[in-house]
Amino acid sequence: MSVPLRGQAAVDQLLDVLDLKQIDAATFQGESPQVGAQRVFGGQVAGQALVAAGRTVEPDRLVHSLHGYFVRAGDPTVPIDFHVESIRDGRSFSVRRCTAQQHGRAIFLMSASFQVTEEGLDHFGPAPVVPAPEDVPTMADWLERYPDRAAAFAASPQAVDVRYINSPGWVPPGDRDPAIHQRVWMRINGTLPDDPLIHACALTYASDLSLLDSVLSIHGEVWGPGGVIGASLDHALWLHRPFRADEWFLYDQTSPSAGGGRGLAVGRMFTRDGKHIASAVQEGLLRRIGG
Repeated sequence: MSVPLRGQAAVDQLLDVLDLKQIDAATFQGESPQVGAQRVFGGQVAGQALVAAGRTVEPDRLVHSLHGYFVRAGDPTVPIDFHVESIRDGRSFSVRRCTAQQHGRAIFLMSASFQVTEEGLDHFGPAPVVPAPEDVPTMADWLERYPDRAAAFAASPQAVDVRYINSPGWVPPGDRDPAIHQRVWMRINGTLPDDPLIHACALTYASDLSLLDSVLSIHGEVWGPGGVIGASLDHALWLHRPFRADEWFLYDQTSPSAGGGRGLAVGRMFTRDGKHIASAVQEGLLRRIGG
């Protein structure tokens, strides 16, 4: 069994994945880590698309929102081409559209908006009261409890430190109690450069890791055999305040609706001192195995 990259080594690999090759002024190319996955992780292609879009915008304009659609499963064995279209550059905002392609077909579509820093009204709701990240189980703790699940994580680099306050979505059927909220502490498991675009892309990557878990959480359902299979259909992210993705943030997730084979998940992200830094919404395809 291969040993996954952890800590700064895994973060450096993530930075390599996000460091796209520029082909021309509006075209970039990215690679996927060769870890044996059957399809490209959605957070990866979304993060890479944001890198591509961000590189066509003046550096004083920071991304504040993105909206993406996962059109086809990505092939991790071939490069991904990212084509950026400049929609508008105004006095305060820049808007870009990015299409990720493989084999001549679109696999992901994204629109992103960037804004110069401005002052204005400022408020946010309180963060949930939860245990500190040091006081909840690590991923290693969960895998020690469920060693048969360790193989699924063996080949994947662990660039994000994920600590579930309640049960992960991959525990065996029957071991997950229903819960309205799925709450997770996260941070990039190393040090990132200071570039705000890199932190936004890293947060975009992390935001796709557990969001659909909240749809299953309400029902006490799990991923995999005896449970549910799924895929992200679309993903939206709003960035409200400055942050560092390599510092702990709480991801508070819930699902307001599920039906028609789809589930909607909503997440809020808070710093340790309670600042609301980002919000995410995702719809996913959910099907019972064998159903």
